[in-house]
Amino acid sequence: MSRALRRLLCLLALLPAMLGALAEDVARAPVVVLQVDGAIGPATADYLHRGLALAQRQRAQLLVLQIDTPGGLDAAMRSMIKDILSSSVPVATFVAPGGARAASAGTYLLYASHVAAMTPASNLGAATPVAIGMPGGGQPANPLPARPASGASAAAAPEAGDAMAAKRIHDASAYIRSLAQLRGRNAEWAERAVREAVSLAAAEALQLKVVDLVATDVPDLLRQLDGRELRVNNGMQRLQTLGAPVQPFEEDWRSRLLSTITNPSLALLLMMVGLYGLAFEFGNPGMVAPGVIGAICLLLALFALQMLPVNYAGLALILLGIGFLAAEAFVPSYGALGLGGIVAFGFGCVILIDSDSPGWGIPLPLIGGLALLSAGFIAVVAGMAARARRRPVVTGAQTLVGASGKLVEYSGGQGWALVRGEHWKVHGPEQLQPGDTVRITGLRGGLLEVAPT
Repeated sequence: MSRALRRLLCLLALLPAMLGALAEDVARAPVVVLQVDGAIGPATADYLHRGLALAQRQRAQLLVLQIDTPGGLDAAMRSMIKDILSSSVPVATFVAPGGARAASAGTYLLYASHVAAMTPASNLGAATPVAIGMPGGGQPANPLPARPASGASAAAAPEAGDAMAAKRIHDASAYIRSLAQLRGRNAEWAERAVREAVSLAAAEALQLKVVDLVATDVPDLLRQLDGRELRVNNGMQRLQTLGAPVQPFEEDWRSRLLSTITNPSLALLLMMVGLYGLAFEFGNPGMVAPGVIGAICLLLALFALQMLPVNYAGLALILLGIGFLAAEAFVPSYGALGLGGIVAFGFGCVILIDSDSPGWGIPLPLIGGLALLSAGFIAVVAGMAARARRRPVVTGAQTLVGASGKLVEYSGGQGWALVRGEHWKVHGPEQLQPGDTVRITGLRGGLLEVAPT
């Protein structure tokens, strides 16, 4: 009994040293820093996913997501928020550097993060979902009142705007409100950011409890977070960020490539180059280069499109239009296929990207430029065909009309004549004799009609 008591006392004596070593080990845990600059898309979601995986492998105590974004795709934003909510490593979203913004999707990321921070001279908000590719798509869809007044009819709240706009706004409002309630932030202002597209500067956001703190840079952020306790999935975690090593996580070539080719405009151009290249290769077998370039571009375009929210009716119209344009070069349709291809291509481009986020549609000037380029191609092909039809015939039996020849054999109104060095079967008056010189007057059923010179 005394021996067990002595062991227990020894363990109690060693406990402070063990706790000190554990605290020192936590203090040495790194802080992973990611930087997002630009629109949020599939590449951004993949970048954050791999950054969180690295932070978990490195046993990091914090991941700092430094953002400067005008917004982005709803699907990519929700994927990032799911990763943040399920992460065992706390995430601090930091709007930086000075002059940066967290508009639209960036506001949702701030509300979803364990820590929301901004730098002076930055702003957030304008989180109203908007429809792209349609007239007026760049404007908020008739802002709705923040909340119906007490006793008011619920049906009267979304009086302005169409049903689809109301559905988008109500869904986004409920989503950001749930994130605000989860993190204990200002839910009323979050709903106004969605319904009324309002924005806030950093100092005002801190005063209204939209963000947790304002810091000048990442070291200042880590200094202010030192000692703060955050709730994560596996319980409470106390940060020891003062003097912690900072580990930047840069985008690799895969993320940069994905970010480049998932631009809808570039994806469309790659698809056009790919399809036209394959069409020229099939039309002129053996050229090799158009087929190789076309296959590579088409595969890259298909990879980009499967990462984007694509409307498959738009994609089908684009493929149909390009098919018609390619067929115009080989089928004498007198421009009908080309005109139909331009119309199908234009409508397909307008509805190709199925997203409510600004900046992810295909610009109308690009669509118009590509349509004009295709129309120019059709005009050149049609002009070449028209000029070819106006040219005089230079080969075949029709070119012999008006020429002279000499009868070689002739009897009963038929025989053979030597015309321009070739023997032709002829038909003419019965009084003609072999050796007579005749003139070709026409062509009937494979016979040359002749008359005396």
